[in-house]
Amino acid sequence: MSEQRQGRRTGGRAGRQAARRAASPTRAPFIIRKLKPFEVVSDEGLEIIENNAEIILEQVGLDFIDHPRALELLADAGADVDGQRVRFPRGMCRKIVTENAPSVYTQHARNPERSVQIGGDATVFAPNYGSPFAFDLDRGRRYATLEDFENLVKLTYIAPSLHHSGGTVCEPVDIPVNKRHLDMVYAHLRFSDKPFMGSVTAGERAEDSIEMARIGFGGDLGDRTVMTSLINASSPLTWDATMLAAAEAYAKANQACIITPFILAGAMSPVTAAGVAAQTLAEALAGMTFVQLVRPGAPVVMGSFASSMSMQTGAPTFGTPEPALVLYTVAALARRLGVPFRSGGSLCASKLPDAQAAYESASTLIPTLLGGVNFALHSAGWQEGGLAVGYEKFILDVDQLGMMEVLAKGVDLSDNGQALDAILTNGPGQHFLGTAHTLANFETAFYRSSTADNASFEQWAEEGSLDAAHRANAIWKKQLAGYEAPPIDDAMDAELLDYVERRKQEMPDEFG
Repeated sequence: MSEQRQGRRTGGRAGRQAARRAASPTRAPFIIRKLKPFEVVSDEGLEIIENNAEIILEQVGLDFIDHPRALELLADAGADVDGQRVRFPRGMCRKIVTENAPSVYTQHARNPERSVQIGGDATVFAPNYGSPFAFDLDRGRRYATLEDFENLVKLTYIAPSLHHSGGTVCEPVDIPVNKRHLDMVYAHLRFSDKPFMGSVTAGERAEDSIEMARIGFGGDLGDRTVMTSLINASSPLTWDATMLAAAEAYAKANQACIITPFILAGAMSPVTAAGVAAQTLAEALAGMTFVQLVRPGAPVVMGSFASSMSMQTGAPTFGTPEPALVLYTVAALARRLGVPFRSGGSLCASKLPDAQAAYESASTLIPTLLGGVNFALHSAGWQEGGLAVGYEKFILDVDQLGMMEVLAKGVDLSDNGQALDAILTNGPGQHFLGTAHTLANFETAFYRSSTADNASFEQWAEEGSLDAAHRANAIWKKQLAGYEAPPIDDAMDAELLDYVERRKQEMPDEFG
């Protein structure tokens, strides 16, 4: 073999210098998608759905339950209020939302380097939300505790592909219902410095979240948006007092509200994708209108959580084609409205981190990215239809999120991406393993899975014949063992702890 060919295979000094220049950069705090959103409905079709939503708002209306302030604001803005039923003149909601709600906003993190963009071409992945149970291979399915909650906040902080700490990553059921929000917000502020979500289970709990955020951000929010809240409609066509009170508290403080109709198609909406989309748009428009009347310009995110269901048993199903079609459709409606969009995640009905979980989660996650979702809750850990958060599922999902980051970048057409010089200088019949271009890019050329096993069968067997779930089991344990908390000012931490303790002493325990 000639010296020339040997030199090409090693890359020489130029190759080594190029390799150093191509060292992996610092991970971005959120994804910027280079891919155009995938569209499944024509403009004419979207106009039909928008018209149907206006008919729903005008002719049927929505119930705003036990919240006089909402009824007052909506009536003053021109809505027809009859008891608790509110009907909206055609175009009223769309006009209020488009003229006031920001299309893009920044959610500030305690660590400014981790602040995220919500809206536009950005995608932000956040972990599981709301599960009363936790699962891992060692202890099985059990009621979640505060220890589980803190563990998941720590694992989310460690995961570079999770850009947001989330909110109720699981329900710490060992803490009284009326007090657990204090421990949860503290955990987000103490064990992570990523953006986070506040409590929405009562108006006063939202106020507690805002006050703790003020402390955690130095005593004055200065109108900065530092929290996002999940405000769910009671579909069909109802907004209840709890969600309205929380939304009002956050909007007054300029904190973001994700206005999300939560729809089990066939039970809480018609079974068809177009019907679900029209109802979703109507419910979301009404909720976002209320927020803008509370405080014009307060950040809102239009949400959609739509699940199919088994018509034989009534159980929710995930990873099926119909919810993906709804996601693509409602994402397009949100873009036309000019507001950020929340949907998707890594959803499944499986009770274990198995093949069903993987297939169903992938069938939800890929549309999440391709549809142009801006805020993706439930991106890691969701199991058993959301009833449980799985430690192993969390790790496996995070690995897939890393793949989505690479996919979102699209095709690199820079000089390096075209690689034309490498092709011109290598010649027919000569492999590329040792070229300067390959050496310069080998560390970042392909996504490297943290959970997949690509070894030979013999090596895999020799190392214990572990499946993906057992490999993930070892990973989360290792990550928690090596966890180091982000820095926090001692005086700030003491003030947060004092606030938590004082508020807990002011109220009796409630577990119901």
